[in-house]
Amino acid sequence: MNKKWLKALFAGALSASVLAACGESEEDAASEDTGTSEGGTEEAASNEESGSEDTYVIGATQIVEHPSLDAAYEGFKEGLADNGFVEGENVEYDHQSAQGDQNNTATIANNFISEGVDLIFANSTPSAQAALQASNDTPIIFTSVTDAVEAGLIDGMDTPGELITGVVDLHPDAINMTVDFISEYFPDSTVGMVYNSGEQNSVTQIEAVEEAATDSGLEVETRSVSTSAEVQQATESLVGEADLLYIITDNTVVSALESVVGIAESQSLPLIVGEPDSLERGGFATFGINYHDIGYRAGEMAAEVLSEESTPADIPAEYPQDMELFINREAGEAQGVDIHEDWEEEAQFINGEE
Repeated sequence: MNKKWLKALFAGALSASVLAACGESEEDAASEDTGTSEGGTEEAASNEESGSEDTYVIGATQIVEHPSLDAAYEGFKEGLADNGFVEGENVEYDHQSAQGDQNNTATIANNFISEGVDLIFANSTPSAQAALQASNDTPIIFTSVTDAVEAGLIDGMDTPGELITGVVDLHPDAINMTVDFISEYFPDSTVGMVYNSGEQNSVTQIEAVEEAATDSGLEVETRSVSTSAEVQQATESLVGEADLLYIITDNTVVSALESVVGIAESQSLPLIVGEPDSLERGGFATFGINYHDIGYRAGEMAAEVLSEESTPADIPAEYPQDMELFINREAGEAQGVDIHEDWEEEAQFINGEE
């Protein structure tokens, strides 16, 4: 696999300000079949006079497969391609999912480092944490991370670490706006929430919801799960206590969202969700962002690093640029929600109804 970074360090060919970029390529002895791997082929040597170019190997890791993370990955590849790093031409991807098991994130990250990938795309908080722990000099671009500072990934949004930067998936105002929405249209309600307490991004959001709900007239009732198999039972335990459900961008729960939707519909519990992809799967309302867009921006950041224009330390981490109210009219009706007239003007409706 590619050893360009180590070679550049030993040769002293690059200064410390461009350690995130790629030096000269080194031919692999052999590629190995890793099962889920998409990468692993030999890399072409760089030769400006002959016009040949490097082939960059990118390790892409995500905690689980679900539509939001998948959309971010596709956006990442498009962002790179639009900046000259095209899959099948000068880029190869080794894309792996931890299948919801946080222990697997470390294995994936360590394998990427031992294989000498040029850059890691870490698509979720657990994936980014594992990548940062494994890496000594391989640059990391993250997204689908809720609070990169709290997760220990970066020192600050304007001062990311030497090896890592990216785009978070939570707009600073999203939770406050969601709680205000619930308080206005479902006053004095008990909000039922299911989350994985092992995901730092989820803990951060739960704490933010509880803080925002203070003095709002709302009560927050939570249930914690460890795996997606526990989501249905945890949600059922909220029946009779919760007046509505609010599912944040928790990877474990979102991967089993259909079980939550089924309970919401059978018990007439409005289901508020954390992003538009969950809305399309049966959530009723969200103040959401577009995961393809944040993935695309992460791809643009990766292009800066691979082209040696910047190191991760030079690129401030970013928040999503846009956020708006989305409503799934059909889901809302199935969950016993009366559609308010002012939503007709304020919200974007899915299912072709506006």
